[in-house]
Amino acid sequence: MNQGRWLGMTAVLCLWLTAPLSQAAVPSGSVVRTHLKYANRASLAEPSLRSSAALVLDATHSAVLYSRRSDVAMPIASITKLMTALVVMDAGQSLDEELVVSDDDRSLRKGSASRLVPGTHLSRGDLMHLALMASENRAAHALGRNYPGGVAACVIAMNAKARELGMTNAHFVEPTGLSNENVASPEDLSKLVMAAAQVPAIREYSTDSDYVVPVGRRLVQFRNTDSLVSKPNWNIVVQKTGYISQAGRCLVMQTVIEERTVVIVLLNSFGKHTRVADANRIRKWMEATLVRAAALPATT
Repeated sequence: MNQGRWLGMTAVLCLWLTAPLSQAAVPSGSVVRTHLKYANRASLAEPSLRSSAALVLDATHSAVLYSRRSDVAMPIASITKLMTALVVMDAGQSLDEELVVSDDDRSLRKGSASRLVPGTHLSRGDLMHLALMASENRAAHALGRNYPGGVAACVIAMNAKARELGMTNAHFVEPTGLSNENVASPEDLSKLVMAAAQVPAIREYSTDSDYVVPVGRRLVQFRNTDSLVSKPNWNIVVQKTGYISQAGRCLVMQTVIEERTVVIVLLNSFGKHTRVADANRIRKWMEATLVRAAALPATT
């Protein structure tokens, strides 16, 4: 790294260290400043990520740590389901109400395979659980179909919620993510992730490792599409994976690294394991770069 670039990165990182905490991070009327030091100069190098677009946000300090094409809208695949769940929760619909998966929830789109056969009776909560954890497309569509006013009204609510959250490049056309017309930028998705993390049911369902539901006369086990939720070295608050051919492998999550709330957005990762590998690279980069010193209270 040349001297000019290193000095520039150092200046940015110094600003990050001295940035105040976000208002949501501390009680009103108080400020906490965390003092950190860097392990070594070499650790200032950026992580070598293989995702086409990425954003790493220190939400504790409202600071961007890493950015690649973060303002470019692109297909987001099943990351869409976070927005679907968010508007369903906003509508105040009972999670205990029994819904029925129907033929209308089937899709002929590639990648739309499902183990929820038409006629399956599940609660709205069960369907949301499967949509977020196992990325079940029929479950997500059933949530949208049973939204007040149906799928069309659900999509309108999704786009309205995007505007409310300041997702300026986001646009949705259906509730599953199977359409490549569902698009957003990494910056947009960081806002969606932080909003979803405020909802206990979404946090719980998206980070569950497995879930069993009755389908017909059988009990069927579903597993999380994100292998990181089962790893003891990860503390994941909320997450969602996505994949269609036009979007590549995608992963978004809010996690805790070195006692900081961190939002990670990875889009269009090439290869089945790249998004997970990139997430691990980010965590190791932060752990190697930051050495916890002390958190000293200060008054405003």
